Amino acid sequence: MKGREITFLLIALILAAVVGGLIGDIIGSFMPDGAVKILFQKCVNVGFSPFTVELFAISFTLGLMVKINFVSILFIILVVLYFRWWFL
Repeated sequence: MKGREITFLLIALILAAVVGGLIGDIIGSFMPDGAVKILFQKCVNVGFSPFTVELFAISFTLGLMVKINFVSILFIILVVLYFRWWFL
């Protein structure tokens, strides 16, 4: 049972970050210029840029970049609070 709960938490955290980032960008695009717009649209890139490895017959690309903004962090906190309330 623990494995399913951890999987559910990881999927929920990833979805919270993605949906929060999308909502933050949408809200920020409608805000007038100022500090609040910067708060919603400012993001931090975490990860590494894509790079390509080319061998004689095979080439593959690896990379992972996550953009986190204020609303993403809020959504992640809400998911953690919900998880603690629901499963503990």
